[in-house]
Parts: sequence; structure tokens; C-alpha cells
Amino acid sequence: MIVPRLRHIAIIGGGFSGTMTAVNLARLSESPLRITLINHCYPSGRGIAYGTRRPEHLLNVAARNMSAMPDHPNHFVEWLRTRTEFAALSDTELRETFMPRRVYGDYLRSLAHHYARPVDRHARVQIEFRDDEVADIKPEADGARLILASGHNLDADKVILATGNEPPADLPGNDTVANHPGWCANPWLDWESKLPPAGETIVLLGTGLTTVDAIITLLALDWRGTLHAVSRHGLLPQSHFKGTEDPLFPPADVDLASLGLEALADLVETHCERLRAQGANPAMIVDKLRPHTQRIWQTFTDAERREFITRYAARWNVIRHRIAPSIHRQVMTAVDEGRLQISRASIAGVKPLGAKIGIDLRARDGTTSTLEAALAINCTGPHTRFSATRSQLLQNLLASGLAQPDSMNMGVRVESDFTVVERGGHRSSFLLAIGPLLRGTLWESIAVPELRGQSLRVAQTLLDELPAAAARWTDPAEKAVMEYWI
Repeated sequence: MIVPRLRHIAIIGGGFSGTMTAVNLARLSESPLRITLINHCYPSGRGIAYGTRRPEHLLNVAARNMSAMPDHPNHFVEWLRTRTEFAALSDTELRETFMPRRVYGDYLRSLAHHYARPVDRHARVQIEFRDDEVADIKPEADGARLILASGHNLDADKVILATGNEPPADLPGNDTVANHPGWCANPWLDWESKLPPAGETIVLLGTGLTTVDAIITLLALDWRGTLHAVSRHGLLPQSHFKGTEDPLFPPADVDLASLGLEALADLVETHCERLRAQGANPAMIVDKLRPHTQRIWQTFTDAERREFITRYAARWNVIRHRIAPSIHRQVMTAVDEGRLQISRASIAGVKPLGAKIGIDLRARDGTTSTLEAALAINCTGPHTRFSATRSQLLQNLLASGLAQPDSMNMGVRVESDFTVVERGGHRSSFLLAIGPLLRGTLWESIAVPELRGQSLRVAQTLLDELPAAAARWTDPAEKAVMEYWI
């Protein structure tokens, strides 16, 4: 009797996208399957977002909407019931709590380890976690060969790119301060060890979610000094709020995806003005757009996408990526008390000024100034120009033609089933992509509500394509709470 070869799927990246793709493959496959999850720097399941060990870093979404499984919407809340520290919370309180991000990392790791079974004749699926980096991928007759930084090779039938966000882009003058003790180019690495003495100045370059993390940590450490945050628009993330019901938007007779950018912007502004007149928060319009956003983005022309990024993206991000009310209160209190100063200016460059860092700013009226900082942290957000990626793997994929940038050069070009499109326009026979790499294709491709659906679809696509790995649909009634692992 001929025994079918054990199919092998390699997943590059161990954040939410990579971890949940592995989990979904394991729970959906009816046939034996080998999965290797290759990850470096952070424990699998945590990634950058959930790799923080700072207890003050909270999720930006309440627990009720943070299930990692779209077919088990209460899974995260049920898992939290296994944690003794939340036992005293009522069901309502538990569902509405913005949990520490490190707890969510525990949750993802518990899912991954639940499905990580050893290879033997009784096991259906094996998940192997490998601490390594993929430097390159070479096509093979039946899949691909992964060239690892450790010097080893790994052969796989299919490969999933789940590399997540890149570090912030270099600012002008970055080379002159790269080794300066007062410069932090990557806010997701340890910078607390660089804290200057009380009374000094810290400048945060950016005013988005990463900046909020830094502010909250500095407040938790009770650091006393001058704290500046600088960005072109000077807008901080807004707070979540109760009440997102608006029966008038979107209008029942309007297909939002068919409007085009100009007509859609006019419609949104009209309804925002109506809500303001009623004393309601117009941010709920963004919430009502959420289920339609990817379809709208895909019907925009490239010119409309560029115009949206130029004219509307900053406001969209401030409203769309809201933060826990308790976090927002702390930030606003720091502003009111003068502990935090917000500057609205473009960052022209950074430079060394002896023991300090100089940040050259340009205001909207063209005037220039320089802030001096004992510590400057680049919180400008992930680098998104795909053709200039600093990832050796992605550089090699572009150079070999195994991948190409999307039309916005924000990520990798894929087809509707997440299969990567090669430079010649052909579908890859083995390579798929997921997560922030699809930002240019889908726009909304970084948050759990989108990523949990992507990871499920990618798993189903792979299992449908692999001859010996038929997929099964899980029963939504199966809501077993997994044992948690730290």
C-alpha cells in the first residue's frame, strides 16, 4: 500500500496572523499535516503587539470582540473565565474590559500549544515552532525550499508570508544619530533603559498608537520631565465610546462601494454633520463603514486611493483606531496638567547635538524650529513602502520576481484568495500572504476582526489545494475553552 506523503506548510511569522493560520489549519484539517511556524525575536503567538510585558499596555478593543476565531465569537471571553484574576468580574464587566495585551498573547499561545501535537501515527496534525529567520525562498518542483539564517534548509509544499509590520522608516539624518545613546529608532524594542534623568526632555516622533504606548509607560514609571509628541497633524487617537447605533447610515438604497471617493466623502460628511447637530459622536459613522471598508477600497481607483491617503487617512486613523477609555483619560490628563505637550509640525530631520538629539521641525506656515531631546523615540508607525523593505527575505523575493508590490507599493500583490502574484503576473504555485502585507490591497488588514477572517480563509484555501489534506468546517457549537499556557 502506498502511503501519501505528509504535506508540509511553512508559516513565516509568529504574530496573530501566522499563529492563527497554523491553528486554523490544525483544527480544520481532516488529514495528516505538518506545519512549521518560523519565528524570531518574539515568542510565537505574541508578535510585536502582544509581546509587550508592560501591564499598562491594553488592547484597543473590548474583550467581547477579540475572539481569535470568527466561528466562535465568545471564545476569548470563555477563555478569560479560566484565569483566576478575572474571576470576580461579572459577565458584562468581563466582556467590556480592555484586557492587557500580554494576556491576549497568553491566549494566542494557549491556542497554538493546544494544537501542537507530536508527530506519530495517532496525530492528525503537527505544529512545530522554530526559532529562526527565513533569508530566502527558492522554488522547487513540488513546492519551495526555505533558506534559513541558521544555515539550515526547509522544504515545504506551501509557504505563508505572515511577517507583520516593519519597523518605522528612517527619518532624514537617521544615519547621524544611529549610534547615539539618546536615539531610539524602533519603539518596539527596549528603550526604558535609556530613560534620561528627571527634568530632561523626551520627544516622541508621532502621535499615534505607538506614541500612546510610550506615554502610558512613562506615566506608569512616573518619569518626571518634559514630554513632547510631534506629528504633522498633531492628532491623538480618540477614545472608544458607548452607542454606535445610527439607523440612517448607511442609507438603505446606497451601495457604498459604487460611489467613488468624492461622493462617499460627501455622504459621510453630511451624516457626520447630522450627528453633530444631534449631539452624537460622528465617529460612529466610521464604525458603520467598517464592514464595507475593504470592498470600498478595492473599488477605488489607484488615484482615489492616493487621494484618500493624502487628504483623509490621518483623520481616518485617529477615529478608526481608538483606544481604551482609561488610557485616553490618562493621556488627556497629562495634556491638561502640562506633562505632555503636542506639537503640530512636519519632522524635517534629526541630528546629534552633543549629548542630545536635535529634531528639526517645519510648521505649516513654513517656519522652522529645533527641539532638543535627551531621548527621542521614532513612533512614526510601520514602514509601508514595500519596494524599500528592509526585510532580507522580502528583498530577495522582489529581486527574484517571486513577488511584486501591489499597485500602491504598500505591500505584496495578491489575488482574492491571498495567493501571491509573481512579477510576470502569474499566480505563485506555493506562496500566499496575510496580514499587514495586504494593506495596499485591502486597506483594513492589521486588526483582529479582519485578521481572524483572513487566517481562516487562508487555511481553507490551502487545505482545498493540498490533495491529502481535506478541510472540515468546525461546528460553531464547539466552544471548548482551551487550557492556557504562559
